[in-house]
Amino acid sequence: MSDKVVVTCAVTGVLTDPKQHPVPVTPAEMATAAREAYDAGASVIHMHFRQQEPGKGHLMCWDPVVATEIANAVRAACPGVILNFTTGTIGRDQQGPIDCLRAAKPEIAACNAGSLNYLKTKSDGSWAWPPMLFENTVDKIDEMLAVMAETNTRPEFECFDLGIVRSVGMYQQVGMVDRADINLEMGVSSGMPCDADLLPFLKKYMAPDTRWQATLIGRHEIWPVHQRVAELGGHLRTGVEDTFYLPDGSRTTGNGQLIEAIVKIAENAGRTIATPQEARDLFL
Repeated sequence: MSDKVVVTCAVTGVLTDPKQHPVPVTPAEMATAAREAYDAGASVIHMHFRQQEPGKGHLMCWDPVVATEIANAVRAACPGVILNFTTGTIGRDQQGPIDCLRAAKPEIAACNAGSLNYLKTKSDGSWAWPPMLFENTVDKIDEMLAVMAETNTRPEFECFDLGIVRSVGMYQQVGMVDRADINLEMGVSSGMPCDADLLPFLKKYMAPDTRWQATLIGRHEIWPVHQRVAELGGHLRTGVEDTFYLPDGSRTTGNGQLIEAIVKIAENAGRTIATPQEARDLFL
């Protein structure tokens, strides 16, 4: 296990209403949020893009001009920071994220590695939203990987269950990618639960040289799972995309407090936080 741990901050996420939660939208807000996380120990900034028109900041945006403005603002605010772009689209069409990758050329980008029935229920037994398929077929993934190779962007494979983790191994076997970097997505209602007991089992099915981390979605109950990730040698991620709650159950005021909490977790596991340059050496 490497002593060094790379910390990623997911600074905004998708659809959360900035009128109700501390999520940044504009390039200036994204740069401020990223700098707060960077000062607290984050070397990687994972970003989604929002529509910039008044009253539309809760809606996704795939405008490459917006993506580039935000990327440039974050890079200027955080010397040496590594950018990690979202690329997820529900259906087959992914021209929007492709355009953003080509325009801004982030060092890393998410690559959703398998399809998922994206479901959630409410306490009254009804669907929280109409059941939908998060479609990530092999041809869609292959198209995204080709663009990432063109832009010199490292793919980070998002895995929602064990079968998707195993699929990433097959992508390596057939030559779609030379090395697998995995992000375990835990806490989506129809995917893997946020359960520390699953981590050794999931790690067993990764190639020995896999770099991995976990995205943990939930409230204060996610923090013991973060601790286990650190103990098992994984890298760490948090941010207001994933949670609004600190380990003591209180609500965070922003990304900086969440990164401070995850840095303490790394230190409790005997790990040290990678600088941006060390993160580049480890990840790129």
